[in-house]
Amino acid sequence: MLRRQARLRREYLYRKTAEIKHKSLQEKKERIKKSLEDHTTIHGDLRRDALELQKKLKWSDDGPKQASTTSGINGGANTANSQDDEYLYAGSQDPKILITTSHNPSNTLKQFVKELRLLIPNAQRVNRGNYDIKQLVHASRANDATDLIIIHETRGVPTNLVICHLPYGPTAKFNISDIVTRHEIPDIGTMPEAKPHLIFHNFKTKLGERTMSILKYLFPVPKEDSKRAITFANHDDFISFRHHSYRYVDNSLELTELGPRFQLKLYHILLGTIDEEKAADTEWVYRPYMNTTAKRRFMSDEDGWKEDEIE
Repeated sequence: MLRRQARLRREYLYRKTAEIKHKSLQEKKERIKKSLEDHTTIHGDLRRDALELQKKLKWSDDGPKQASTTSGINGGANTANSQDDEYLYAGSQDPKILITTSHNPSNTLKQFVKELRLLIPNAQRVNRGNYDIKQLVHASRANDATDLIIIHETRGVPTNLVICHLPYGPTAKFNISDIVTRHEIPDIGTMPEAKPHLIFHNFKTKLGERTMSILKYLFPVPKEDSKRAITFANHDDFISFRHHSYRYVDNSLELTELGPRFQLKLYHILLGTIDEEKAADTEWVYRPYMNTTAKRRFMSDEDGWKEDEIE
């Protein structure tokens, strides 16, 4: 079993690497083609290979095609840029989520995990016990889980959320802040079991779309008559989470908050599972020098995801 898993992982990484090279070459050819058509100066980083790329334009194809999609409220299957996208088949079947905590969780963390389990359909809570990360990932794969969520705390306050997509990644790490649990909200409504509609606001860059995919495919595709809505609103790279049910009263929309509330701050995306953190590549990471970029937004600004910040 371990040899088969290692072989499948190597094959996946090979296909992924070949695909990235093909996509990078295609982007360069598109830039050359645009410069020739617009009669503009070719960018400096393309001048050395401009003649060779221009020759390839005569017989090259259009690059990786977009995969077919299935319609749905949450978008159905992902419109992948390749046949080897991690979320290619997302939406074709309901996800299966396993949620666990750090070792020796506090009562506050247990309460938050309980509410998170009720929040996500098809989610199951797993007691951490003495299991390490590798054992958790192995158990999740053995049970055909699509995602593993691990929540950590600092001095009894949940501060970190890790979403590990299975079987090959990616792994996204978020800081959690401003948590308001359901029992702290007055006149809270009951938690429905219907699959929720998802609302994403201000995820405009490639990094924003990547983050949106990681969060979106934790939830199954809802029915059209579902009266439950979950909102992920990005403001200054802080993702505000809100959960409501709604109904129409006298042609007006009435919202009822269901809770909980919290904010997420993305700081790391790993191209692999969490047990491969030392060996896997980093897709994006928030570094200390980025703290000086006060006016820069990485999820809502079109210039927010630069090549020099991707390892």
